Amino acid sequence: MNTLLSRRKILCGMSVLSLGMLAGCENGSKLSFKYGKDLSDKIMGRTFKLKDAQGETRLLTSYRGLMPMIFFGFTQCPAVCPTTLARAAQAKKLMGRDGDRLQVIFITLDPERDKPKMLDAYVKSFDPSFEALHGTLEETAAVAKEFGVFFEKVPSGTSYTISHTATSFVFDSVGSLRLGLSPSLTAQEFAEDLLTVMAVC
Repeated sequence: MNTLLSRRKILCGMSVLSLGMLAGCENGSKLSFKYGKDLSDKIMGRTFKLKDAQGETRLLTSYRGLMPMIFFGFTQCPAVCPTTLARAAQAKKLMGRDGDRLQVIFITLDPERDKPKMLDAYVKSFDPSFEALHGTLEETAAVAKEFGVFFEKVPSGTSYTISHTATSFVFDSVGSLRLGLSPSLTAQEFAEDLLTVMAVC
């Protein structure tokens, strides 16, 4: 687990990719992932508009040149959210210097309770580079729908929890959706598939 991965190692195992594909970032290019799901043929999440902790509007284009990995959750999530964020932080370290291009974006599904400063502190406790975005209830529902993310409130005692889709959505550096990562994957598996995306764009 402490072995740093590199794009060279990933490229050595990608013999199925043509030189033409490696030359650019073609939206329709199919990639060969070891662990995640290839979403290159999907059009999702391109028009979201949410705010960061400073109240600045953030769009997918705000992260051009980076590799955004978007995950939906909420700060009071008992297991899958903190586990996924911790795994993303570990994967970033495993990627070595290439990890600097990974931009983890946490979108709250619970804007009623997750206030901006709380959200910011929550994601940065995993890694200082992680960002949290929020919107109104209506904006949140619209963005979730755009990604095909299911979520609903589930009563829990005198309060509630939220049942939700736990896929991490990875875009390449020009804003094309490429990869869906399951929460069951390890940090090493995350890192290998993330470097596959980075290797071609």
